[in-house]
Amino acid sequence: MQDWLWMGAGALGRGIAQGEIDAEDLCDTYLAAIDASPHRDDIFSAVTRDRARAEAGAAAKRAKRGLRRGPLDGVPISWKDLFDSAGVATESGSALLRGRVPRDDAAVLAAATAGGSVCLGKTHMSELAFSGLGLNPITATPPNVHDAKLVPGGSSSGAAASVAFGLSAMGVGSDTGGSVRNPSAWNDLVGLKTTLYRIPCTGAVPLVETMDTIGPLCRSVEDAALSLALLEGGTPADLKGATMQGKRLLVLADYTETSRDAPRAALNHALERFQDVGAQIEHAEIQPVADAMDLTPLLFAPEAYAIWRDKIEAAPHLMFPNILERFRQGRDVPASDVLDAQRKRAAAQDAYLKATAGYDAVLLPTSAILPPDRQRLLDDTDYYTAENLMALRNTRVGNVLGLCGLTLPTGVPMCGVMALAPPMQEERLLRLGAAMEEALT
Repeated sequence: MQDWLWMGAGALGRGIAQGEIDAEDLCDTYLAAIDASPHRDDIFSAVTRDRARAEAGAAAKRAKRGLRRGPLDGVPISWKDLFDSAGVATESGSALLRGRVPRDDAAVLAAATAGGSVCLGKTHMSELAFSGLGLNPITATPPNVHDAKLVPGGSSSGAAASVAFGLSAMGVGSDTGGSVRNPSAWNDLVGLKTTLYRIPCTGAVPLVETMDTIGPLCRSVEDAALSLALLEGGTPADLKGATMQGKRLLVLADYTETSRDAPRAALNHALERFQDVGAQIEHAEIQPVADAMDLTPLLFAPEAYAIWRDKIEAAPHLMFPNILERFRQGRDVPASDVLDAQRKRAAAQDAYLKATAGYDAVLLPTSAILPPDRQRLLDDTDYYTAENLMALRNTRVGNVLGLCGLTLPTGVPMCGVMALAPPMQEERLLRLGAAMEEALT
């Protein structure tokens, strides 16, 4: 049964369907692993044992009757602590929301429950989701699977750690500037950033509503495809026969060249594998990317501060000072500047799509850096600020330009390769991702 902890979500679902795995035994195996883990309290903010056992029991009965609701019926998953869960604290990693207990599940949790998934509990995260590092001295900082002295990536830090440490089959996170993809890369997982509004954020604690997206952190591209279908109540992408032969891939040259040595070398390693199986690789700089990224100071902090201003200013002493400072960077920005930036952002998005229309995907290192040392981040505010910006620099391209994105492990620890595709093209991106994954493994 211990082998179950390291199987993919899709494989576990097939085991349940074939009668080789009992959903109740699977749930109990995960709950026992969580209880035995020395990292339990640093990964999970709440473990929903009664709910998990009840859902697993129902899934086991459906399996015996041949009435399974989908390929992940009975599979245990974890949820970032910004998704409302009925009767369980949902605090978004912040003391500002301490004691907040919603009455209803978030729409995405309700959809996943309707699909038969088993909710193991809630996972720790960066405070109010406003950091790509995963450091949270207010609640907890989950460990990086490679080295507990390093941060795990954020803001879906606990979601990544729950999968990487074998404590859930898949984690559900959110991605506003890289918060699914960054922790996935730093913990050698697959992470999918979905298109804005594809999965409803109803019942999810917001950060920047014009950027917030929902996505899975998991072990394989197959799991990402199955998870997307689960989270939106749809049909999984067909990954059969996926190939890289003849695919045109554009590497963002400036973002790759200015990434640090290890991520850059890992991407080059991946590109060699892709060329070996028939992909065509080109390198270029795309001006609309630069135009859009110049707008980021006007697109994130002002909206985030507008959403959280009243809560923050009522009790700023409750916040991690570095996160407080990030929010307050949006305090004095004129509304006219923000609206102008939104208009320019839309123009840059259109120009980007035209410039990249001939390519199957745009590639770059998922993160420009490796995970920093957590203690140094606590001790040095300037270091924290610089590393946080670099951690999210590459991933934010996808958010600002309204794209969907997929990160895959390269085989080099803590270094992911990210593929970006036009909005609502997740199925096509996942097919390409399946071929990339095969080339890399």
